[in-house]
Amino acid sequence: VQLVESGGGLVQAGGSLRLSCAGSGFTFDDYAIGWFRQAPGKEREGVSCIQRSDGSTNYADSVKGRFTISSDIAKNTVYLQMNSLKPEDTAVYSCALHTHCSDHTDYYDYWGQGTQVTVSS
Repeated sequence: VQLVESGGGLVQAGGSLRLSCAGSGFTFDDYAIGWFRQAPGKEREGVSCIQRSDGSTNYADSVKGRFTISSDIAKNTVYLQMNSLKPEDTAVYSCALHTHCSDHTDYYDYWGQGTQVTVSS
């Protein structure tokens, strides 16, 4: 199993980025993919998750209305569209695999290497 994130970068406040999480070695339909982020000196927090079996999604309150999670089965890829970015969104963003969406990071079995998102004010 491998997860590879991409799409991070430096953007000004109010800007947008789209992160990608490309998976291999598993059948996407059987799992959930979560996006997490960790800012310097802070604990890792859940951002969003998509359950492939029923398409259900969830979001942290801090990103609701600004971030959108989606998936492309043909490409075995999950995306995180991030709009109206704020400096407080600055963090390393990682995707992770589990059988279902959960707020417990310890439950996730596989993690990508992470991609840095920096939002300047």
